[in-house]
Amino acid sequence: MKGSRPEQALLTRETDMTRTEDTRCVIDAMINGLNDHRIDDIGEFFAADFRWRGNYGCGTKRGVKQFQDNWQHPFQAAFSDKVCIDEARLFMGEWAAAFGRQEATHTGEFMGVAPTGKRVEIRYMDFWKVQDGKIVENWVMVDFPHVLAQLGVDIFDGEGWEAFDTGDRVPPRRDQAHGN
Repeated sequence: MKGSRPEQALLTRETDMTRTEDTRCVIDAMINGLNDHRIDDIGEFFAADFRWRGNYGCGTKRGVKQFQDNWQHPFQAAFSDKVCIDEARLFMGEWAAAFGRQEATHTGEFMGVAPTGKRVEIRYMDFWKVQDGKIVENWVMVDFPHVLAQLGVDIFDGEGWEAFDTGDRVPPRRDQAHGN
């Protein structure tokens, strides 16, 4: 990269490392609450005006009510018998991150797909900021294309780069794409 570089990691620059254990306790309790399918009292873990920022297809929620109405209720309507399994969690001051999967049964409509009864894996990554014992920020990546593929829908219409991995397609190279 030529020229000046953008500043990096601004949000974590002033992290108070003494908050790590408090953050761990909030996140552990919240995950247990999600596994208990709590909706009405989820505000125990989230600030009333927290921001939940999902990838495209998930949307962005502002506050507990939007999170309940526009994420938790629709998600539980689409998937039953679900369990959240964090495969790894990282804690640093008031920050936490996790990646893992939910295992669930597709028993309600999901993104236009009628219930199939299939057991699916829903992969995700979460990043949280905790202040005063509550989650105030939550950045989320949920692998909806993977979920839809398990339900028989290829949103990439065969153009996904997995075809490079299987040898079904040859990956382009920059020098070929730009005539260099």
